Formats: sequence, structure tokens, C-alpha cells
Amino acid sequence: EGLIEFYDSFKDMFEFFCKNTTIHGTIRLVCSDSNRMKTAFWTLLLLASFGMLYWQFALMFSQYWAYPVVLTMSMHSEPKMFPAITICNLDPYRFELVSEHLVQLDHMAEESIAFLYGINVSASLFPMNEKNIHVKDLSSIGNLSRSSFKLSQNFSLLRMSDHNNRSGKKHSSVGFRLCNATGGNCFYKTYSSGMDAILEWYRFHYMNIMSQLPVIINISDHEEQIEDMVYSCQYDGEPCRPSDYVHFHHPVFGSCYTFNSKGTDPFWTATKPGIPYGLSLILRAEQKDHIPLLSTVAGVKVMIHNHNQTPFLEHEGFDIRPGIATIIGIQQDEVNRLGGNYGKCTTNGNDVNVKLLYNNSYTLQACLHSCFQHIMVRKCGCGYYYYPLPPGAEYCNYNKQPAWGHCFYQLYNRLRNHHLNCFDQCPKPCRESLYKVSAGTAKWPSAKSQDWIRQALRHQNGYNSTSNRKDIAKVTIFYQQLNYQSVNESPLLSENLLLSSMGSQWSLWFGSSVLSVVEMFELLVDTLVLSLLFCYQRFRSKKT
Repeated sequence: EGLIEFYDSFKDMFEFFCKNTTIHGTIRLVCSDSNRMKTAFWTLLLLASFGMLYWQFALMFSQYWAYPVVLTMSMHSEPKMFPAITICNLDPYRFELVSEHLVQLDHMAEESIAFLYGINVSASLFPMNEKNIHVKDLSSIGNLSRSSFKLSQNFSLLRMSDHNNRSGKKHSSVGFRLCNATGGNCFYKTYSSGMDAILEWYRFHYMNIMSQLPVIINISDHEEQIEDMVYSCQYDGEPCRPSDYVHFHHPVFGSCYTFNSKGTDPFWTATKPGIPYGLSLILRAEQKDHIPLLSTVAGVKVMIHNHNQTPFLEHEGFDIRPGIATIIGIQQDEVNRLGGNYGKCTTNGNDVNVKLLYNNSYTLQACLHSCFQHIMVRKCGCGYYYYPLPPGAEYCNYNKQPAWGHCFYQLYNRLRNHHLNCFDQCPKPCRESLYKVSAGTAKWPSAKSQDWIRQALRHQNGYNSTSNRKDIAKVTIFYQQLNYQSVNESPLLSENLLLSSMGSQWSLWFGSSVLSVVEMFELLVDTLVLSLLFCYQRFRSKKT
């Protein structure tokens, strides 16, 4: 009894609370007890204030648990590393191991074009004097027989007419038919453009042919020297070194070189903005026409990307036109995402359920390709040729898996329409660098300077032009400015802001503070203790 102040009744306790609390308005409940109208008015007013207060609290907590974010932008200016640059000559190899089948495919394409359009393209597309590039010592890798593979005649190009009910006109489309393993559930892979249909049809057969090659080929055995593609390379006024690039071969875009792929060499540190301090390249843009129907573009493919990142040239990059000097200014943006409850993102990909098939750092495209390849192997029994293989899998080949095309195109449509769960399993990186590009072009070399430029290239780099067409291009890539924009996510309603907003609402409706909350808690404790004491007294009186 010395520790807890007892009251004779609940009324005494309530009057003491109303007269001594710091909550505004409560004293009017007891000071005007002789006027019942005023007492009722202030009682309703206090109850309405409580209702409004906790309604505001509910809105605040619902907004907080939605975890909204706000974007803040900041500018930074500091020396930084030049991005990785990948260039490809758009001229894929014609390997000797499959050259016989590629010749057969070229004849099939020639017949299909003649059937569809009545055009003979034999002389222009498939010259007889093209040189094959040989892969050395492939016979020691395994038993690879050329006669074991046969081109399928079941995927002929057809022209179909579609009747448009609205306009009353007939529209023709071109495509080829695909069926499942039992020959049913057939559909036509059609295109409104005959050019797109022919290119897709050619690539479909091309993937089946290229699946005959070993998974691992030592490109260095037949690698073209970089001097055959890059006649001149300078960065920040200094000539490039052999250690500045790595070579790889892309089945569609041909021989490719990536400059500054690791981003660890101080040589590639960008200290100044401007054209003289960027990367300047003079490139061979001549097409040997090894496989002309894989791509209808002549020139050089260029992609600017982050270090240790696989360049997905089919999704990004741009083409450099022959006979043109292209100046490309880049501006870097950095995006930092919160992750956790505020959105899905990954720091390094270790927490992603998809096992990456690429050896470089995590990117969204690498995850999506890996996810699709895993589903492809599981559903179709084989892998898509343009993506790396999981352990123990093999690339698709319609001699072994006749219905893989039917399975692949249906899966790819589901991926494109977000019906596969790959987009759910592959979050964006929490930290990502993006490059905005602006370009300008001019004719190069000019009519008056082309003779001495070609002579200089011929004496210095062994340049040999066998045609009158433009077969060289110049490209310069530079930072427009070294300051970059950082876009950071931050919580719209943090814990501190939530408490501050709750305090503001409490002060608005009751003009009180945290101590007032403690007083209300004390009232509840006193009510509970007094109730227990009254119950105990009643129990003892009944027992007596």
C-alpha cells in the first residue's frame, strides 16, 4: 500500500487522472460535472479525437507496411574507370566440320527464296570463291561424323494468306510449320515480313548444324589476329597493348574483342573528358560473307557495358556503318536499389535460385538466359544453342529431338509474355551502372583524303582493299563528362519519420507528448490493480 496509491472508487481514480494529466481537454470532464450537457459534449469530443487519432495511425502504418521508396539524385565528380567495349565484325566462322551442311543449307535457302519470290540469289549470296576457316585437330575430341547429321526437309518455308475482315484485304505471311513429337499440336511460326521469316528459318537450321561442333573449341587455334579487324587502336593518346583485349567468337556476330574487360588496369582510368582522351579505333568493316543469311547488316557491332559482364549483343549494342566516322559520347548513371522489403534485388546473385551458366558477374539478362536454358533442358530434353549448357546436357538437334523446335518456340513465347517464372526468380542488381549514349557521324575518309589514308593503312597495317566499296570505319568513344548521376532509393517513411508523424498527430489531437502516453498506461495499471483489489475484498467478505 505504500508503493501503490489506492483509490476509494473508480470515480475517484478517474477524477484524479482528469485533473492531473497533461492531456488537453480531460479536465473538462470533471470540472463541469454539474452541467451534464457540457460533460456529454466534451466526452463526445474526446472520443471523436481518439477516433481520428487512431484512424490517422492506421493510415500511417498501412503506408509504412507498403514500403514505398523515394528516389534521390546526386552528382559525383571523380576519376573513374573507362567502361568495357566489345566490337564484333558481323562475320561468323564457317567451320570445316560443318561446312558441308552449311553449303547444303545455302542451297536450300536459295531454293526457298526462288520458290517464294522467283529470284535467283545464287551469285550474290553464295559466291563460289569463299574461303573456309578450318578448326584444327577436332577429330581427336570425339567421334564426329559428318554423315551422321542430315538436314531436315520437314520445315519448308510457306506463304500463307490471311483475310482481314475489317479492311477486306488479304495479307500474306511467310513461315514454317512446327509439330510435337507425335506429329500433333502443330502451329506455324509466321512473320509478316518474308525477310524476317527467311532469317529465322535459316537460324533454326543453323543451330541444328552448329550443335554438331564440340561444346569447347579452342578458338586460339584459328583465331584471326586483331590486326585483321582493328587497324588502329588508341586510348588517351596511347596505343593499345595486347593485354588490353580478350577474344571470343559469337555464332552470329562473328569474331569479337572486348577491351578493358576486367576494369582493373590503371591504364584505362579516365582522368579527363573529351574526344582526345577516349578510345579511338579504325576498323575493318569488310564482309567476307561466310554465312550471309545469318545477318543482313554490314559493318561492326559495338556494345558498351560494365566490366566482368557478358555482352549480350543480340539485345544491346549498335552497328557502325562502313565508310563513316562515328563519335560516341557516353554518360554514366549509377542506380542503387534498397532491396529487402522495399523491392527485389540482389547484391551479387548468390541469393538467386537460378544457377548462372555464365562465368561473369550477375546481370538480369544472364539470369534470364540461364533460367530459360534450365527450363529448356528440363522440358525439351536439350539446350538452346546460343546459351551455355548446364552440366550433362547437350544442344538441340532435330535428328535426335525432332520436336525441339515446337517446344522451344512455345517456351520462348511464354517467356516473352512473362508466363514463365524466370522474371520472378531473376531480380535486378542492387547496384547497377548504366551508360547513356549520344552519337554523331560523318563521311570518312573524305574523297580527297581517302587515297593517302588507304596507302598509310596498307603500308603500316597490311590493309588490302579488293573492292571499290567502303570497307573501313572509324569510331571514337569518350566520356562527355566525368561527373555522373547517382540515383538512390531511400524509404519514403522510415522508422524515425513514422514516430515523428505519430507524435505530430498526437500533439494535433490532444496537445500532449510521450509522457501523456505513460500517464494513460499508468491509468490502465491502476484500473487493473483496483479491480483485483475489489475482487479480492468481495471474495474475502463472502468467505467470512
